[in-house]
Amino acid sequence: MYNNTAIYIFNRLVRLAILFFILYLIFTNFGTFLMIIGVVFFVIAFLIYNFKKKMQANSFKFKFDSSNFQNGYNGQNFNFNDFKNFNQSDFQGFANAPRFDEVAKAKEFFGFTHSPTKEEIKKRYKELARKYHPDINDGDDVKMKELNHFRDVLIKTVE
Repeated sequence: MYNNTAIYIFNRLVRLAILFFILYLIFTNFGTFLMIIGVVFFVIAFLIYNFKKKMQANSFKFKFDSSNFQNGYNGQNFNFNDFKNFNQSDFQGFANAPRFDEVAKAKEFFGFTHSPTKEEIKKRYKELARKYHPDINDGDDVKMKELNHFRDVLIKTVE
């Protein structure tokens, strides 16, 4: 009986030792892994923080203060009435200019090889409108929509 108890206790101690050894290996290696991941994460966060700080230091910060405009800005008088009809005006600026490839497609659609005049565009539009009009030729209105769009593009380039 003494022999069986000693063997039992020895087996339990060996199992417990193996369990603690495995736990030691897991936690020491896993702890090392977690520390390495933590350091890498900290370094990345630190670099991002410094990059953002540099970007903010070098960036232009716009702060709108309406009192600057009401009292005159830097000795200049600012008049809001100058911009009263700004949104209603037919602003023909760079932002409204048609793209180059769109102009090329419009010229190709109209059959122009040169920069046309307004009269040439109108004349060719009437010819193509007779050809592509859906009521005359019982077709769909896709070509007519393209014709109208390309006419607007060409007219913008002439004006």
